[in-house]
Amino acid sequence: MEDLEALIASVGDQFWTWIVLPIVALLGVYITVRSGAVQIRMLPEMIRTLADKTPLDDDGRPQSVSSFQAFTISAASRVGTGNIAGVATAIAVGGPGAVFWMWLMATIGAASAFAESTLAQLFKVRDKDGFRGGPAYYMAKGLRARWMGVAFAVILIFCFPFAFSALQANTIALTMSSAITQLSGVEGTWLLWVVGILTAALTGVIVFGGVRRIASVTQGLVPVMALAYLLLGLAVVIVHIDQLPAAFASIFTQAFGFNQILGATLGQIILTGVKRGMFSNEAGLGSAPNAGAAAAVTHPAKQGFVQSLGVYFDTMIVCSITAFTVLVAVPIEKGGMSGIELTEHALTSSLGGWATIALAVVVFMLAFSSIIGNYYYGEASMEFISTKPAVLTTFRALVVLAVLAGSVAAASFVWTLADAIMGVMAVINLVAVALLSGLVFRLLKDYSQQRRAGADPVFTRDLMPDVQGIECWENAESVTGPIRVVGRRR
Repeated sequence: MEDLEALIASVGDQFWTWIVLPIVALLGVYITVRSGAVQIRMLPEMIRTLADKTPLDDDGRPQSVSSFQAFTISAASRVGTGNIAGVATAIAVGGPGAVFWMWLMATIGAASAFAESTLAQLFKVRDKDGFRGGPAYYMAKGLRARWMGVAFAVILIFCFPFAFSALQANTIALTMSSAITQLSGVEGTWLLWVVGILTAALTGVIVFGGVRRIASVTQGLVPVMALAYLLLGLAVVIVHIDQLPAAFASIFTQAFGFNQILGATLGQIILTGVKRGMFSNEAGLGSAPNAGAAAAVTHPAKQGFVQSLGVYFDTMIVCSITAFTVLVAVPIEKGGMSGIELTEHALTSSLGGWATIALAVVVFMLAFSSIIGNYYYGEASMEFISTKPAVLTTFRALVVLAVLAGSVAAASFVWTLADAIMGVMAVINLVAVALLSGLVFRLLKDYSQQRRAGADPVFTRDLMPDVQGIECWENAESVTGPIRVVGRRR
């Protein structure tokens, strides 16, 4: 089994390095050029639309989750323990220069994130909770290739709500049981079961409540966990404020192989940063659009902007917190540590032993929010395959069981396999986005024209009469609601 796992890991790594990452980079550059760098020039619109009012239904209630709530669902999945462990490992392996390539990848990937979430909005469908959609839907409706959507959905369901959520649950169990032992002196494997049962129960309470409950939880949890981690990181930077200029400079001077540490080659530095950036912000993978499609907005491009902003939030803020925490506090060339151990050392050596407990709380919030976000990705994909209530109930129960199992059993083979085949999922999505990208540019042009005219953009499907498969966006009243949403004018 170990040999098979090693083989899968090796093949998966090569697939990601030589197929997935080049396609992601090329598509991101293409969309950047064709859209006039939408991810940069439209940054004010990203911030503006994040706070847009949610259109109402005939009963005066929000049609679905708000734009901000959809943002937090995707952020919940994006922002996980990888932001702590993965970034620290990237620095340990590729040096400070890896952070530069991580930032660059986020900037390029934000264009792909805009495209895939805009498409998810265009081809979304209605359900009892509001809207749902994602790559499987724009493959089936936009490309008329349901088989492609089913293949994508099956891979996503295996990877995110099952394998990766089990991994996050395992992290929670190990971290929290360690913190309990440190505080009380109580130890034993039974602690893993206690933490696992509680985590699974909490997961069940939330996921069985549907997307609106998930949205309300992530809306409160994501800002709190981001702020808590930001304050921890800022405290470390303040303690070592004299090291900040050198740390910041090293990100750029070592990005191109100058003054290398740990013998990192230029290729290794670039690949490490690029991989870490993509694994963290998920731009182009096809996961975040499942959350983006759930939002009730008046124009598909609006949620494209918001989900693009999510890439910046994940990488430029949360990942950067870890980067600066490590760079100012730990002499990497003398370390030998990596992953969360490196981040923990930076915190405890700077702030004292209490930081270990604080980090454990932050890790719990990061990991648990990922479980919730991963679940919703799976729900949207499961409902693409079947809308039978019994199927969804069974799926929810299996996710809860996966969380419990992950808490008490380290099934590394499952996670290795999921990492590898997620690359296939990414390629399927990237092909679909590339084929449908012309629609993205048309929607962006329409949005920009309406904004220049001083209007709050509203899209209806009669603006694209040649495009089949658009189920929603019937008319202005169905989009804006009986009570017209009044947009802010410049």
